[in-house]
Formats: sequence, structure tokens, C-alpha cells
Amino acid sequence: MPMPDTPPVLRVRDLHFAWPHGVLFESLGFDVGPGVSLVRGEDGCGKSTLLALLSGHQPLQRGTVQLGGCSLHTQPESYRRQVFWIDPQTDALDAISAATWLASVAPRYPDFRADVLADLIEGFGLAPHLDKPMYMLSTGSKRKVWLSAAFACGAPLTLIDQPFAALDGPSMRFLRELLQEAAEHPSRAWLLADHSAPDGVPLAQVIDL
Repeated sequence: MPMPDTPPVLRVRDLHFAWPHGVLFESLGFDVGPGVSLVRGEDGCGKSTLLALLSGHQPLQRGTVQLGGCSLHTQPESYRRQVFWIDPQTDALDAISAATWLASVAPRYPDFRADVLADLIEGFGLAPHLDKPMYMLSTGSKRKVWLSAAFACGAPLTLIDQPFAALDGPSMRFLRELLQEAAEHPSRAWLLADHSAPDGVPLAQVIDL
């Protein structure tokens, strides 16, 4: 857990969200400190929806979400520029290549590291797939593209939905090493959504839904 005098990266207060068929969150509140934290729950409990809300891509119905000194409600564009998130199920990018999409991500994040991206591409074995359109990539290879951007972007808050899904064994081991390193970061936060905690990764917090 973060030290008591360490300010949280993210503050969530009185979050309410409902689909037409029922309420998903009612008065949900929590802080996320530096390092790696986990949103844990079974299918259908709202893990993915919560990440979409925290990213600013799913509109809030009620509540406040603040990243550092930036409020999602009053400064939405500034807030979104400090968060990395992508829906891993999206097909909106299918027509472009992995390399094209990665090149489009870099200008959005002032702390994006091209040298780190190169190491991530090597670690995930993505080089043979960079020039292929996304629709030609397997589910696992697409996730490796998303993960490479996530760890290269340098965003204060990185949101990753089911990070290990569809990955091969070597990629799972590489990702675990990345998360272990991220767990020690003094000022940035990674919030994962999954059914269970990743083995061997120290967690700053677990948020059970």
C-alpha cells in the first residue's frame, strides 16, 4: 500500500452508473495510489464499464473523478490526455496497421518513450506484425499492441482490461515483469481489471466489485 503521506493519483467519489436494465454502481468511491492496483470481480459486475468511465470515454452519470489536480467533469480534455485506455474488443482500428496506430498514439502523450516502445515490441515479439492491418492480427497480437502503447505512453494513469487474456506464455511472463516494475513507480498508477490478482505482482490496492 502507498505510504499515508503519498497523495493518490486518482480520486473517485459518489460514482453512480446505471444501464436501462439496472443500477451498476451506487455511491462508489475509492482512491488509487501509485503502482499497480486491481479492480476484481466476476463477469458482468462492471469491471470494463468502470475502466471506460474512469477513462472519460463513457460519460459519467453522477460523481466526481479527479486525476491529480484535474477534474474529469470540469476539464475533460485535459483529463483524458493524462489517461491511457483502449477497449480491447474494439474493431474501429481494424483497417489500419499496428505501426500506424502506434505512431498516432505517441503525439498524444508528452512522456511517450520511443525507446521503451522499441523494447516492448521486441519483448512481445511484435516486429513481424507491425505492418499488418489490425484485422489480420490474432486477439493475442492485438493485445500486445495495446499493451506496448500502454507501457510506452508514460501516462499518469493507465487502465488495462484483462491484461493477460489471449497472451502466449512468453508474453505473459514479459507482462508480469513489466507490472512488477510498474508496481515500484513512485508517481504513476496502473489500474487493471480482471477476475483475479496477477501472480507475483505487488498490488497497491484491490477494489472488489
